[in-house]
Amino acid sequence: MTSREDCLALDAHDPLAAFRTRFALPEGVVYLDGNSLGARPKVAAARAQSVIGEEWGNGLIRSWNDADWIGLPAKVGDKLGQLIGAAPGEVVACDSTSVNLFKLLSAAFVLRPGRRVLLTDRDNFPTDNYVAEGVAAFFDGKVEIRVLPAEEILAAIDQDVAVVSLTQVNYRTGRIYDMAKISAAATAMGALSLWDLSHSAGAIPVDLTGAGADLAVGCGYKYLNGGPGAPAYVFVPKRHHQAICQPISGWMGHAAPFEFSGDFRPAPGIGRMLSGTPPVIALALLECGLDIIIEAGMDALRVKSMALSDLFISLITQQCDGHGLELISPQDANLRGSQVSYSYENGFGAMQALIARGVIGDFRQPNVMRFGFAPLYVTHIDLWDAVQALRAVLVGAEWKKFPMRAGVVT
Repeated sequence: MTSREDCLALDAHDPLAAFRTRFALPEGVVYLDGNSLGARPKVAAARAQSVIGEEWGNGLIRSWNDADWIGLPAKVGDKLGQLIGAAPGEVVACDSTSVNLFKLLSAAFVLRPGRRVLLTDRDNFPTDNYVAEGVAAFFDGKVEIRVLPAEEILAAIDQDVAVVSLTQVNYRTGRIYDMAKISAAATAMGALSLWDLSHSAGAIPVDLTGAGADLAVGCGYKYLNGGPGAPAYVFVPKRHHQAICQPISGWMGHAAPFEFSGDFRPAPGIGRMLSGTPPVIALALLECGLDIIIEAGMDALRVKSMALSDLFISLITQQCDGHGLELISPQDANLRGSQVSYSYENGFGAMQALIARGVIGDFRQPNVMRFGFAPLYVTHIDLWDAVQALRAVLVGAEWKKFPMRAGVVT
């Protein structure tokens, strides 16, 4: 039996404990939703004020050069690359995950002419499959989308497949795909592998190069703590730089944007994946989150993440057994990202009741309660307090106070 004192003792010996003080967290709140929106690094407020007050306020347009605004997509991209196993010059920060996915899926069919199949997972993150539908429409019927259960993906990779598009960590369950195995199977069949790292980067160590991945995208606002709507990113390894072309050929992806040439010439390297003007303030804030993660180190974060999620499962078994919760995340922490998910018949109301008690997780249809563990700021005692609150919600049927409402962010 794990006690409250045990959790306090674990926190006392936590090598990452000091990082919690570098995040702005409300008093009295247990925040277990970093898998949807990371907490704000305290330094981000000062950085935003510097960009707004000094660089924009005083530097004005000169700051594109003097403050190197123009270089931020590549600079931030290289920092992202350190977290996802990419070489310098293989990642650029830009646009949203959906836009970048459209770019790369479209590019994949140009890289693999004559192939028409886009293979993906039935339980992929919805925006990924929506974008896939958009790409199929864009190619006017020349692309076939095959949507299969996760366990059938590997066997379905054949010579008709142009690209296998998957999210590395399943957003509902937290299950981790075997990136190396699937990428190798795609390569063996002459197909490309494209990975969405939105629930991976900053949560688990990622090695795109070691896994032989061809392409990747991801968002900046979850475990990377870049802020709401933070810029996303694109990974293209150097072996594809010469051949890849993307459909949104904007001026920032031009080889010489300020020549103002009448014809488009793609930039060399990863720069050709850019489209429009970079969001300077947002990129500066994203960089704040990345710097903290790089300092902490992904290996240390992963060790604590696994310990936290194991503890949470153990505490729920200990405190909430018999109340209808069903674990849908893998029991084995090695197969699980930095989240734990439970199905519960009254999941929406139960989560709202928890939030009313100051424990913030989230809910996904039809009945999934998700709890995310950002090791930089989540403590072991947080989990003790969260489970005590959850037990009270279940025992008191507090979920009855919160009927499901349409249009609510869950």
